[in-house]
Amino acid sequence: MRQFFILFQKETLESWRNFKWIWMPISFILLGIMDPLTQHFLPQILDSVGDLPEGAVIQLPTPSAAEVLTMSLSQFNMIGVLILVLATMAAIAGERKSGVAAMILVKPVSYFSFVTAKWLSTLLMMWISYFIGMLSAWYYVGLLFEFIPFADFIQSFFIYGCWLSLVITITIFYNTFLKTAGLVGFITLATIILLTTLTGIFSNWLPWSPAQIMSYAGGSLVSEGLPEHTIETIIFTIVTIFILLSLSVVIFRKKELED
Repeated sequence: MRQFFILFQKETLESWRNFKWIWMPISFILLGIMDPLTQHFLPQILDSVGDLPEGAVIQLPTPSAAEVLTMSLSQFNMIGVLILVLATMAAIAGERKSGVAAMILVKPVSYFSFVTAKWLSTLLMMWISYFIGMLSAWYYVGLLFEFIPFADFIQSFFIYGCWLSLVITITIFYNTFLKTAGLVGFITLATIILLTTLTGIFSNWLPWSPAQIMSYAGGSLVSEGLPEHTIETIIFTIVTIFILLSLSVVIFRKKELED
């Protein structure tokens, strides 16, 4: 256990030195406040840039606070996922390619501690950045529209956080048997896009798909209570995360022993 915490501290310190603990929260804050500000000032923006006849008045329906916060979630679902993949795609692959991983594993360091320390360090950074971004979105939605009950915000926050945790785990999984960071990022994004596309096409047949989490998180804000299949989907996603993490350790150990 002591070995794991030493590696975990190393990964956290390295992320700090690479400024990930600075630029990732800032990125999520910008993503979080983008839609509340845009939706609030959209009529003025259109009026200032639109070539409209004199005296024309722009009247747009005002979205509800829950709808605006759901729009912020969609920003995390697109750009946020891309940021996480880019930040994680070299977590293990980069060290394997440079030989740093081999130098560390020469010492009495377990493969389990090596992989899980990187996974947990990245996961912690993601959850903190995501929370700061969502909290910023919730505050600006309340300031410019109306405040959503904090309990509803926390509920939606944790639901969607399961999907982002899966994204991190998939990226770590591909890190364990690929040495090119760019290839890890490409295959991870391709996997996420394929999963999302198949879930969208066969949504009635795949109600427990992790890619449904975005709609369930948004639905928990718009409607009262949790959408149907939310709990089952969360459980399935968590089980998938731990299966992928276990496979990551096994595959990484096999690859390193072969090398």
